[in-house]
Amino acid sequence: MSVSNNFLRLGVLSALVGMTLGVWMGANENFVLGPVHAHINLLGFASMMLFGLFYRSFPTAERGWLPKAHFLLSVLGFLILMPSLALMLLGRPFFLPGMIASEIMLVTSMLLFVIIVFMATMKKGEPTAA
Repeated sequence: MSVSNNFLRLGVLSALVGMTLGVWMGANENFVLGPVHAHINLLGFASMMLFGLFYRSFPTAERGWLPKAHFLLSVLGFLILMPSLALMLLGRPFFLPGMIASEIMLVTSMLLFVIIVFMATMKKGEPTAA
């Protein structure tokens, strides 16, 4: 499993979904789901693409269980948060506990990424990415 490729693929798919939602909101002049649109673009597109590009720039950082856990938590958190947030904004907070759990997953995934970045950038004897 290439963590970088998976993050990059998810990033571009998120961009497509986020842009499509934005077009739909504009066409319908209904911006209730604006926060979902923003989160899809920020967490889905921007963050996932940056994660993928980091792993591509530091290939050794992709090794081990931490990057796989980072990917799993990022994807699960993202996929649970988006519909949960949409339902909440539409006045149907059926999955509020799932939304809270997904936010914890996303923060935990970022904590793992912080650890991964520090580990990858503090290794001695390894040339830095160009």
